[in-house]
Amino acid sequence: MKKILVIDESALFREYLGKKLTEYGFEVALAVNGLDGSVKLRNEMPDLVIMDYYLSRNSSLELLAKKKADPNTAPIPVVMVSAKVDREKILQVAQYNIRKFFTKPVKIDGLLKTISEILGVVIDVDDTQCIIEAHYNDEILFVEIAQGLNREKIELLRYKIAELIDLYEVVLPKLLIMMSSIQVTPEDSLKLATLFSNLIEGTKVKQRFIKILTNSEYVRDFIRSRPEYSEIEVTNSLEKAMDGLLGRKTGNFLDAQSKTVQQGFLQAATPTKEHEESLHLKFEHEPNQAHFDLADMDNSVHISVVDDDLVIQELIKTAFSDTKFQIKTYDNGKLFMSDKNAAEADLIFLDLMMPEMDGFQVMEELSSRETDVPIIVLSALSQRETVLRALRFGVKSYMIKPLRPEGILRKAAEILRMSF
Repeated sequence: MKKILVIDESALFREYLGKKLTEYGFEVALAVNGLDGSVKLRNEMPDLVIMDYYLSRNSSLELLAKKKADPNTAPIPVVMVSAKVDREKILQVAQYNIRKFFTKPVKIDGLLKTISEILGVVIDVDDTQCIIEAHYNDEILFVEIAQGLNREKIELLRYKIAELIDLYEVVLPKLLIMMSSIQVTPEDSLKLATLFSNLIEGTKVKQRFIKILTNSEYVRDFIRSRPEYSEIEVTNSLEKAMDGLLGRKTGNFLDAQSKTVQQGFLQAATPTKEHEESLHLKFEHEPNQAHFDLADMDNSVHISVVDDDLVIQELIKTAFSDTKFQIKTYDNGKLFMSDKNAAEADLIFLDLMMPEMDGFQVMEELSSRETDVPIIVLSALSQRETVLRALRFGVKSYMIKPLRPEGILRKAAEILRMSF
């Protein structure tokens, strides 16, 4: 049995890695700081050390220097993690048998792959396609799950939720689980049970403050068939889910005159604490995977960008610059609808606020023509009614401005993957 020493001052990171590595058959020793790590390094004689760059009691450089000076510990390989990585740090530790340097938040599949390669041990990582995102805003924890259920991510989600609760100092959390574009079958029942168990235990939220937003009949039946989940509400109405969670606090979210959401529920708030997140819900290959999937498509893919903001037009064209896609831009909805080839687009990025013809008028016109083209709505508006109205048109995604290229690519990959 291979032994791994984990030296990290984040209790959540230690707990997660300790549990995960033990499940994979490793013997694991945990150290809470540099001094503790230095002692356990000599006593445990591990086959691998995973350690943070920032340590107290003994710095990582002091620990590594002692390790190098001891002929018994010098050959032990080290994997280092750090909230910040720069050339100077890498040069500092290069002489100490550092095999890999990861940036926090760590993508766990990349770490497990590195451990497997260094120790020559096969680690069976669940590679089921799955997107999980979690953020917190004004007492509500939002968890979005798409595509499928992945065992590694489900287990990681429990620690991610605990990290968010700590970062934002959440006292009485409420939980909205959004399961969109997901196919769940009876074969996924164990993963589904683990998902809900982890979320409930990880948040300690009362079940009446848990809402599940989904169109999946299997998920609905799964919850309804279990007495222990009797107080959890499952709905396919975003409006109903939000009303159920906000209750009497609705007025805190909406401006009395404009009814705008004061802190957009699709966005994350600013953490109360300053320390960085240590765990990532994305896998190492995923940012590139979406890119590679798109790049593999030929030039028959046509994307229309309907937005009067030239900056947004250029941003979207730049995001797809490594693909062969045909990108056509329109300054307003009227120009788009007057194009006889508009309905032939494979994907539409649509702004809501435009001159001549706004986004809602475009969606109404497309609906009247029975044109079924996937739409990603772009808007700087966080009005609750605006979001709900757009979703009722069957749009595939609602992206809040300002936009980021990686977000554009990820959303496009999700939708085009379902269409091709």
